[in-house]
Amino acid sequence: MKRILPILIPLSLLVVVFLHGKTQGSIELDTYQKGDLQPTETQKKVERMVFGILSNYHYRKVPVNDSLSSKIFDAYIKDLDPNKVYFLESDIKEVEKYRFTIDEQLNLGDLTSAFQIYNLYQKRMMERFDYIEKVIKQPVDFSIDESYQPDREKSAWAKSTTELNDYWRKDVKRQLLDWKIGGKADTTAVRELADRYKRSAKYMARTRAEDVFQVFMNAYTESIDPHTSYMIPKTADEFNKDMAQSFEGIGATLRLEGDYVTIQDLVPGGPAFRSKQINPKDRIVGVAQGDNGAFVDVIGWFTDDAVKLIRGAKGTVVRLKILPGSGVTGSPTTEVRIVREKIKLEEQTAKKEILNFKQGATTYKLGLITIPMFYRDFEGARKREADFKSTSADVRKFLNEFKQEGIDGLVIDLRNNGGGSLIEAVELTGLFIPKGPVVQRKQSDGRISQEVDRDPVQVYDGPMAIMINRFSASASEIFAAAIQDYKRGIIVGEQSYGKGTVQSVIDLDNYMDEKDPAGQLKITLEKFYRVNGSSTQHKGVNPDFALPSAFSAEEFGESSQPSALPWDMIPTTSYTPTNNIVGPALAQLQTAFQVRLKTKPDLVKLKQDFERWKKIKDQNSISLNFEKRKKELEEQKKKPDDSQSVMDALGGTDEANSDNTKKEKDADKHAKDAYLKETQQILSDWISNGARKIAKMP
Repeated sequence: MKRILPILIPLSLLVVVFLHGKTQGSIELDTYQKGDLQPTETQKKVERMVFGILSNYHYRKVPVNDSLSSKIFDAYIKDLDPNKVYFLESDIKEVEKYRFTIDEQLNLGDLTSAFQIYNLYQKRMMERFDYIEKVIKQPVDFSIDESYQPDREKSAWAKSTTELNDYWRKDVKRQLLDWKIGGKADTTAVRELADRYKRSAKYMARTRAEDVFQVFMNAYTESIDPHTSYMIPKTADEFNKDMAQSFEGIGATLRLEGDYVTIQDLVPGGPAFRSKQINPKDRIVGVAQGDNGAFVDVIGWFTDDAVKLIRGAKGTVVRLKILPGSGVTGSPTTEVRIVREKIKLEEQTAKKEILNFKQGATTYKLGLITIPMFYRDFEGARKREADFKSTSADVRKFLNEFKQEGIDGLVIDLRNNGGGSLIEAVELTGLFIPKGPVVQRKQSDGRISQEVDRDPVQVYDGPMAIMINRFSASASEIFAAAIQDYKRGIIVGEQSYGKGTVQSVIDLDNYMDEKDPAGQLKITLEKFYRVNGSSTQHKGVNPDFALPSAFSAEEFGESSQPSALPWDMIPTTSYTPTNNIVGPALAQLQTAFQVRLKTKPDLVKLKQDFERWKKIKDQNSISLNFEKRKKELEEQKKKPDDSQSVMDALGGTDEANSDNTKKEKDADKHAKDAYLKETQQILSDWISNGARKIAKMP
């Protein structure tokens, strides 16, 4: 294979790679039973090609041995049956013979393990549907005092069909019970649940070889690195549409996890994002058209079929029935009404406003800039258009307007900002520092380079605070880390995501002479490092002022991924801190902040809400007794909505999406945003203690 030639395109920190050359070699033929799914010749060749690319060009040079084979095996089994409700213990013992052979099969284009395991999985799933068809017709006694543990991920594999039958009987009973408590007639509930599983069985029967291939290939790629993945042609098409952001819909990317179509990401500023009712990991269980259309149950549907229902013409209404992905056991579904829009990446732009924060007898005028993503019109930049759209250009304009208005300090909100253009992260940093390196890049061969701001002009040199949370990633981390390392401002919030890698998208069709499309490969090629030499991988950016958090690194973020690249350090590059915020001043602010953490009602309540939410989330038992289950659901409804506290902390409220009266809209729309209020407090303390102020423009 000839060398891969990467062409870096800093959009979402992705690059596009063109490959040249072909792979030669024999392909082992497999035998299958009648009716089994079988791989195509193209898929066998793609497997070999992906193996060659990852072995030679991935940042992490992972030895292809029994250890990797075992990881792929475990990942594949988990992807197929994460809750351990289809395979039996005897099945796992039967397929154990493949545990240490996958590494040898990869280079041969041998997909025996992948398809034999999947065919057994499909057989077991169809057996479950047959059982459900029988059990759903039997009378159900809701007066029996029994409980149900829905989460079996940490349980042992069922030793017998009888053991699995008991789980599925209770699962059916739980669904019927919740519908009964909700007022649905018994006969209607039974009919609708039976239809749901019949539909799931039909979709399972429609599974194609390419679906199996993608699941297996991603078990392979994600065993090397969580951000490396293979996309079959139809998935690649969806990915390209999402990157172009030129479709009409709700502004969300979806993936199939188990039986559920699951929210993977939200487009910042899109309809789903602005609703504040939909979040990553939430599951869509029903879709309805318009304000009066009937819900279509989409449990068990393929993602592309569900997408056809969710997408639609601009201005039309779609209603989604959402099952929270927070992990709260037995949570009822919620209905979310969304007006579809034309989703365009370039429209998700930065916004500004003035906040007036009163402290004692003084009112501080603070500028707030919210940046949902790092965007850049690359085509306009290529044509050297004077006013092409970009994050740094918009923020520069806002800063000059703030100078005219005479702000005392600046807040930049990067919460939930998953990244974007690397160029923009560098350009944005340059607005606040005199000049110097912003981020370091290290390639797999050890070569290190820097991205440098060469403009000595500081557009804004006054006191500033950067807000981050667990979902601030990539370019957001580069910017926040640079501001922190240059001692230019303070960082407030949660530890950020910890994604310090850059990926490339490879179009496999560019070098494979196959009749069938080959798909695309997303591969990790580089790592990012702060100017102080520390990687942002895993650790992300630790805030100077850590606010209560609902999320641990083990649950969300790079550290939650077993195959994530490790944290490490490289030499510090040469840079000159501005020293706008130095040790003694930071310590003084910290002292007051620590007191407020223990005494300020908003922060105390937020911490208590998070602790209650975590306890509820960790529960794994649902009563199947009518009276007890009814009481459980009533308790959930009358309790303070701890989940809403989490969402408020993630990003506050959205005035544009509010149905409040005009009077309420004119009030503080950030009233529930404890993170933002505390950030204003810290910044105001800094200003009152003598922070450098900017001069108002004449």
